[in-house]
Parts: sequence; structure tokens; C-alpha cells
Amino acid sequence: MASTSRRALRLLSLLGSRRQWPLRELATRLGVSERTVRRDIETLRRLDYPITTVHGPDGGYRLGAGHTLPPLLFDDDQALAVAVALQTAPSTVFGLGDDAARALAALEQVMPAPLRASMESLRLTRLQNYWEFPAPPIDSTALTAVGAAVRHRHVLVTETLRADGSRPEPGDDDFLPARRIEPHHLVVWAGRWYLVAYDLADHEWRVRRVDRLRPRPTTHRFTARELPGEDLAQFVMGTHDRGDTPVAWQCTGSARLNLPAGVVARWAPGGSVVEHLDTDHCRLTLGAWSWAGIAGILATFDAELTDVRPPELVQAGRRLAHRWATMTETGDSNSPTRPSSTID
Repeated sequence: MASTSRRALRLLSLLGSRRQWPLRELATRLGVSERTVRRDIETLRRLDYPITTVHGPDGGYRLGAGHTLPPLLFDDDQALAVAVALQTAPSTVFGLGDDAARALAALEQVMPAPLRASMESLRLTRLQNYWEFPAPPIDSTALTAVGAAVRHRHVLVTETLRADGSRPEPGDDDFLPARRIEPHHLVVWAGRWYLVAYDLADHEWRVRRVDRLRPRPTTHRFTARELPGEDLAQFVMGTHDRGDTPVAWQCTGSARLNLPAGVVARWAPGGSVVEHLDTDHCRLTLGAWSWAGIAGILATFDAELTDVRPPELVQAGRRLAHRWATMTETGDSNSPTRPSSTID
């Protein structure tokens, strides 16, 4: 009986992990005959799990929607995966720390003792890196509205918020009228949530920070469009006007780069801002814990730098140039002397 129960738990986990399973593949995964799988499926159905039989050459079994999943849905491996995912989520998506901690605590309370032990067996200590930068908490209502609009292909009406989350009023210098957009993709990159959408007013593709939007759902459906270049990652990373704002650092500086804004935006560190100047030039504003740190990052772009601000950043660049020159001279003097060639 215990073996049957564990197998049924494993079967339920498999059915819940994807939309459809062929009978033969389920039998292979469970290491039993197809007849045993059919019997276990009937057992689960008697427990009110809506397992649907899909007929045809590509048929199989599917776990229907609308069911209530008991704690036993998780096996030991899944419980461990959930514990790791919820503890590491704040490291990749800022603003979800409290929600992830509450979700982990709630799951642990309803888990049977053996599964709870698996989840509690791994407790992570998260150390902050100097390059991490905090983001505003994600508004779950806004995130849900945007996600639902992307899934159902519904037009969104959005208002742009300030970096501090406040809403500009008509007459304010930074006030922007509401926009009607077609939301296509919800993307997480560099600890930020971004929405890739088609703006119906100017007929252009845009990338917007979700935490800078106040969305109003509609019921107007739209037809999916082809993204320019068909490369979502390249499009998001190469868009310079994503709505990002400079992160507060001990030192903040900027420079004019002899590179297109799209190129710099793709490789600029998180928390920096790229301003388009013309087709071949842009301005990068970024921060670090020292002026030398900013100068070092700017040097990685291997491009001409002009209009460097403030003077402290210019001085740091000169000091670094002197150090590099000294390093090169020292390296040359320590190298072995090459014997001169003799011509007969």
C-alpha cells in the first residue's frame, strides 16, 4: 500500500508538471506497466482528481484545471526545489523578498512531516554583492494586471509613474497622458520587470518598467505582432529608453560615448541610464563606490569618451591612465632582453 501511494504521488506530480503525457512515457517514468498506470489513474480519479483521457495518435492523459492540490502533491525533490526557488527569488527579482518568505512559511506549515523536513534541510544565507541595487517593491496588482493582459491579448491603458511611485498630475512638467498599448511579453532582466508592448498612438514597439506603470485592463483583444528582429532578449537589452533611473551610489558620473545608444544599453550595468544623442553617440550615467570604479567601467566600452562629468571623474581617469602606463612600463622593463640578431 505504501508503495502504491508513493507511486500515485509521483504520477500526480508528473501529470501536474506539463499539459499532457502519453501512457507509454508515464509507464517508463514510473517503472511499471501501462496497465498499472491505468489502475493508478483510476485511483486518483476516485479521489476527485479530474484526469482527462485524450484520444488519438497523440493522445494520453491530462490533469484538468480547477482541482485542489493537497500538500502531498510535492515529492521530496519538488519540496527541495520549492525551498531553493523561494529563498533565491529575492536575489534575482528585487521587491519580492517578503512575499517569497511568507510563501515558504505557508508551504512549510501545510507540508507533512517528511516533506517539511526536506524543505527545512536547506537554509540559505544570502550575501549582498556590492553591485546589487535595490528596486521598488513590485505592486502585485499591477503585475497581475499586466500578466493577464499579456496572456489574454487584451489592450492595456497605462499611466507613467515617477521613480518614487508617485503619479504626475496634469500641468506637471513630467506629466504624460495615458497610453493604449498592446502588451506582448513580460520580461525579468537585471532584477527588473519589463513589459514589451506595441504603442497604438505612435505605432512603435516600447519597453517599459512595470513598476513605473499604472495599468488599467480592458476587454479589447488584439492580434499578436512580430517583434522587430524576433529576438526578445536583444530587443529588451538593446532598448535604451526602458524607463530606468540612476541608482543612488556614493559616486555618480557620466560621459559621452562614441557608440550607439542601443549598443551601450545592452552592456551597461544595472542601475545605469543611457541617453540617445544621435545615431553614433550616447551619454551613459552610472554609479559606483568610487570614481575609479566608474572610470574603469567606462573604459570597458573601448570607445572615445568626451564631455566627462564631474571633474572628480576626470581626475580619476587621469590617475588610472597613469597607473596603467606605469604598469606597462614596469612590465616591459622586467621582460627578458632579446638577444640581437647576427648577420653573417
